[in-house]
Amino acid sequence: MSKILVIGAGGQLGQCLKVVAERRGITEIVFPAEQDADILNESGLNDLLAREQPAFVINCAAYTAVDKAEDEVELAKSINETGAAYLASACLVNGATLIHVSTDFVFEGNEVKLLKEDDQAEPINVYGVTKLDGELAVAAKLPAHFIIRTSWLYSEYANNFVKTMLKLGAERDELNIIADQVGTPTYAIDLANAIFDIIASSSTSYGIYHYSNEGVTSWFDFAKAIFDISKTAVKVNPIQGAAYPTKAIRPAFSVMDKSKIKATFNIEIPYWRDSLVECIKQINK
Repeated sequence: MSKILVIGAGGQLGQCLKVVAERRGITEIVFPAEQDADILNESGLNDLLAREQPAFVINCAAYTAVDKAEDEVELAKSINETGAAYLASACLVNGATLIHVSTDFVFEGNEVKLLKEDDQAEPINVYGVTKLDGELAVAAKLPAHFIIRTSWLYSEYANNFVKTMLKLGAERDELNIIADQVGTPTYAIDLANAIFDIIASSSTSYGIYHYSNEGVTSWFDFAKAIFDISKTAVKVNPIQGAAYPTKAIRPAFSVMDKSKIKATFNIEIPYWRDSLVECIKQINK
């Protein structure tokens, strides 16, 4: 496999890419430390790519604090848009293909329908706006790009909904969880495998792709499944999102159509609950 460079290697997806690379025997891959791969250091990125000469760059670096982004607009914009633009430019100069990770939050999510790659993107919060602007910057600067939108990412690494629920479930007897926001959880290990499948395909079918696990669920049902699988005794009450106001508005329905990525790269996508079982097994090891 061609040489790969991972930006944002210390985050959740970066850690999963490292694990999956080891499992798959991928050795031509570099995971630079954050200070050596600062997405806001344009000259530093150019130097890094010139030195490493990767064929592929995977961008896992992102500002993902959805509610804080409403107050930290400039910081979110700098990382999600400006940083993405810097990286795309560095890839162009150094002849690398960029795999840029984006989000379902680029959609308004006010209709009950599967979201396709070419559906109108109309984000309803600052995080979504900055991620969409990052997509547009990448596409404008670099023809050789794959933009992968994902959703509800979790794993045994970093902070995420699954680990938060397991922590809260151990501390409390009862939890209220939102039941009227619907989407699909994505096990970051599965996403990492899909990214490596895209690289291994040697395809030049550049553009936007959707990847999440298969199936549909609410945050309430996701939490119920976490507690059922982990055999955690906690009562879970479904509530409306309006009863738990947050600074940022979330899409009510953001289930993505994955037929394009499956057809183009012949990727098998696991069902969300099956992957959740595997993740909890890893957490409990």
